[in-house]
Amino acid sequence: MDQPTADQTTALKPATESMTLLVAAVIVHDLEAQRVVLLRRGPKAKFAQGLWDLPVGKNEPGEPITGTAVRELREETGLVVAPEDLQLAHVIHGARGVEAPNGFLTVVFAAHRWSGELANGEPAKHSDVAWIGVGAVPEEFVSTTREALINYLTNGPSVSLDSWRSR
Repeated sequence: MDQPTADQTTALKPATESMTLLVAAVIVHDLEAQRVVLLRRGPKAKFAQGLWDLPVGKNEPGEPITGTAVRELREETGLVVAPEDLQLAHVIHGARGVEAPNGFLTVVFAAHRWSGELANGEPAKHSDVAWIGVGAVPEEFVSTTREALINYLTNGPSVSLDSWRSR
């Protein structure tokens, strides 16, 4: 099969009406203190109110996924990471989700270097942002990102599926 030429590729229009929602999450892992940054979704969050989660957010059109990770982390926590300091940690493929009837793909990155002071940058969405010890990850956690975090911390599988039927 022939590979598409540059002209063919640029002529294709994006399938924005049916594409899978692309999401980025960041595990800020303080290796020395053995802690990670988590946030608790507030009562006005679109889903999972009251549950802990990773800093996470949706990709914007024309934005590389590393840009999404850096932007969402800064907006939600005040912490700044450089795109080149992100390491791929996990991928979540969900068959469906809130605001994602066509499914979602969450790319989870880990960062061991950052700058800034931890703060709740979106108090209308999050009731708390905190450093949590890696041995004290709360049970009251969004299931998909909790699985990704635990797998990252224990060198478990790097891909997880959510809401897919067994074949």
